[in-house]
Amino acid sequence: MDIFNNLLLGFQVATTGENLLFCFIGVLIGTLIGVLPGIGPVTGIAILIPVTFGMNSTTAIITMAGVYYGAMYGGSTTSILINLPGESASVMTMLDGYQMAKKGRPGPALGMAALASFIAGTFSIVMLTLVAPPLASFAVSFGPPEYFALTFAGLTLVSALGGDAPVKAYISAVLGLMIACIGIDAISGVGRFTFDSMNLLDGVGFIGMAVGLFAIAEIFENIEEPIKQVFSDVKLGIMSLFPNRQDWKDSFGALWRGSLLGFFIGTLPGGGATLCSFVAYAVEKKVSKHPEKFGTGVIEGVAAPEGANNAAAGGGMVPMLTLGIPSGGSTAVMLGALMIHGLRPGPMLFSSNPEFVWGLIASMYIGNVFLVILNMPMVGLWVQLLKVPYKILMPLILTIAATGIFATDNNIFDMWIMFFFGAIGYVLRKIDIPAAPMVLALVLGSKLEMSLRQALTLSHGSMAIFFTRPIAATLMIVALLSLFSPLLIRLWKRYRAQLTAA
Repeated sequence: MDIFNNLLLGFQVATTGENLLFCFIGVLIGTLIGVLPGIGPVTGIAILIPVTFGMNSTTAIITMAGVYYGAMYGGSTTSILINLPGESASVMTMLDGYQMAKKGRPGPALGMAALASFIAGTFSIVMLTLVAPPLASFAVSFGPPEYFALTFAGLTLVSALGGDAPVKAYISAVLGLMIACIGIDAISGVGRFTFDSMNLLDGVGFIGMAVGLFAIAEIFENIEEPIKQVFSDVKLGIMSLFPNRQDWKDSFGALWRGSLLGFFIGTLPGGGATLCSFVAYAVEKKVSKHPEKFGTGVIEGVAAPEGANNAAAGGGMVPMLTLGIPSGGSTAVMLGALMIHGLRPGPMLFSSNPEFVWGLIASMYIGNVFLVILNMPMVGLWVQLLKVPYKILMPLILTIAATGIFATDNNIFDMWIMFFFGAIGYVLRKIDIPAAPMVLALVLGSKLEMSLRQALTLSHGSMAIFFTRPIAATLMIVALLSLFSPLLIRLWKRYRAQLTAA
């Protein structure tokens, strides 16, 4: 009954004129970002943060959340029609979606992508509604040792963001922790690594760093190697977009398996929509009665990854809202935005700001409906946007980013921070080190340090406090297993190889 009353409160907040308008604007921008290759939701949210200053905090985060899950919808359009993923989570959709288009069935592929996104997105929001409140109530009992263990586990699980090179993800995270140390020590009040600069006493500006690492680095990379722009003149009627009965029969299991996998993997730090879509596609191919047909244009190959990446968007909101732990790059940027707008993510958020939490959750239900309306009849329009030359698009992004950063504090130093981290982000891309763990570490760094020092004060300097409390001990074991998993896997493979040779 409490959930029903809270959700009713949320819809009262979400259906105000201002929140409805900005929810629509958010999902519209998210769809555009998903359609246009090379931008991505992290960049879109980072650019949007300065623009939202002056807005009500609830309205601002509703807009950013719309960009986040809206980008998951938009990426499938170009993946299916022109074999070009709008963002990384749509890579797996491209494998079968484009083959369906080549066989003369682009309509059902696009329709299934949109409808699977709507069903999975709604499912993940229902799960968020049901799972988040009890998890927040449970997390209220957390003390400094539990928070340190939880944050440490979140940072070590960024190895998933490193793909086949988890060490590179850890390097990025360590750099982020080093940057988080810049500024005044919250306990002693001593300035650290400020180089006598007044501008660094408050630490490195999160907005400048995020925009630099993602948006400016993207511009630098496209100056060097512009993305090859292709487009399709395909014309689709609204009725041709609806899958037939056999399509639904073939896709039913794939859609729900993808939705479940996407939500639960999406709640894990380091999970992310991209990983979810890869896992869902692999699982579907494994359980299929005809795995050899995957990659040749089967509709299950569209339903599974699209269900997974959209469910992951809802799943990623669970740890961010209830524990203050982001699950990936997009939620890390959103977490920073929450703090900038004066909200403190964590278990107390549900009791201290119920209008915000439930207004955000309710807006996601509404946003999903907006996205179906935007994606089904307007497919042709989204494809035409690919005709916008990057020599026009990228300067526009740079102008918006620079203006927004300067307008935040009217401080030119923030713009230098943006360009500095733009150069850092460009170098990281060249040496294939992911930037997302650095942002995660910057957001979590202060919380990690504070909870560590508080826990050690409680235990008079003894590290045993992290292993004698059940929740903290469990999380520490998960963190240590994650940290040493690359070494353990390597040793296991070597052992298996020796057995095979013997």
